[in-house]
Amino acid sequence: MKLAVIGGGGVRSMFLAKSIAQKAAELSIEELVFMDNNEKKLNIYGKMAKIVAEKLNPSMRFVLTTDAVAAIRDADYVITTIRVGEDDMRVKDERIALGLGVLGQETTGAAGLSFAMRSVDALAAYCELIRQYAKPGCKVFNFTNPAGVVSQTLRDMGYDFTYGICDAPSGMLRTFEKLYDAPEGSARGEIYGLNHLSYFSAITINGKDVLHEIIENDRAYTDTDLRYFEKSLLRERGAILNEYLYYFYYREQAVANILAAPQTRGEQIAEINKKMTAELEAIDVERDFDKALSIFEYWYGERENNYMAAESGVKRQTKWHFDIFEKDDGGYAGVALNFIRIAQSGGLDSMILCVPNNGAIDGLLDTDVVEITCDIRDGEAYPHHFGKVDEQNLELIRRVKIYERLSSEAIRTKSRTKAIEALTLHPLVASYSLATKLVDAYLEHNKDYTGEWT
Repeated sequence: MKLAVIGGGGVRSMFLAKSIAQKAAELSIEELVFMDNNEKKLNIYGKMAKIVAEKLNPSMRFVLTTDAVAAIRDADYVITTIRVGEDDMRVKDERIALGLGVLGQETTGAAGLSFAMRSVDALAAYCELIRQYAKPGCKVFNFTNPAGVVSQTLRDMGYDFTYGICDAPSGMLRTFEKLYDAPEGSARGEIYGLNHLSYFSAITINGKDVLHEIIENDRAYTDTDLRYFEKSLLRERGAILNEYLYYFYYREQAVANILAAPQTRGEQIAEINKKMTAELEAIDVERDFDKALSIFEYWYGERENNYMAAESGVKRQTKWHFDIFEKDDGGYAGVALNFIRIAQSGGLDSMILCVPNNGAIDGLLDTDVVEITCDIRDGEAYPHHFGKVDEQNLELIRRVKIYERLSSEAIRTKSRTKAIEALTLHPLVASYSLATKLVDAYLEHNKDYTGEWT
């Protein structure tokens, strides 16, 4: 089997390589290709990823390339994780929104539309190459943000072999396993909603229903990503919330915290990545891998401990360490690999993916891409049926889904009017005048990437 990663020069490439290399023998992955059009980053982070993979599985062929066709040719599966415009464009995405007093977070906030404007055309071009050069039946797992808008738009464009993936739900389940000192894989969840806007309606650990126990467990609000919420909110919702729902339920608090902070999240990451890349560029990462890893651990630890800190005022305090040989929790590669594992087994198992609703949640269209627990059977995903869900949760889901539908139409037709309609309905904008200013600013900001809109 051949697995290709488009965006293999990213800072998180070592995590991907570790996850895949640890599972390669089990899943019969014989060739892994990391492709990136940023040759400098590929020669740093791609090479570090290659070293990690070769330490774990020297028999797997690992290739680094800037040639998309070579990467995709005869691939069985493709993971896409790209950042068009890189960190500097993200910083401007967020600052444009914040300048108007609107949340600029790149997935749930207004900046997500700007990021999607740049991302979709690039991803569609890769999808066309996949149709032409990959093996028949090749599936694409997209991790490029904002996964909700991007996944909806790719499906609307006819790329029905694409699946949105996110490690937030599986990562949260893993924190609950640790809370209960339970083995990895013992937590299962029934989840419905959208990417970064989803609700666990049930959680079991070793078959025992623990959702309400977790809601009442004080340690969950210090030791897991429920740290961003108050217990009373989860009691009222009767569900466990994706951490990104913080931006909706604590909107004014998030914006005030970001405006008061010395840097946005995007600015933090941009600065950390620039400093880390400069230090790594000054050494030979292949000859002095231990030093390279030490540099990476320091800077990535800074990044991890500041996750959502500016927005929430809550900073992680865990010392971060990358252990090549430690059993891998999976991350977003783990989501893709779990799909491959189930598909190869010929059996049936469940996992969380972004797929078309197809009647799973009442009140949404069949074609609406949702984040939901699915059964994987014969290599296809079938969402669990939730039917009628809590009306308050559904109201928020529907508002954001309409925003995603309109964003998809705007990007596909290059329509300024539809983009304004989209942001007008977005709960974190909710203003025609603000939406108009934002769209015009983003069209100017992205003109070198998007071409003419009307």
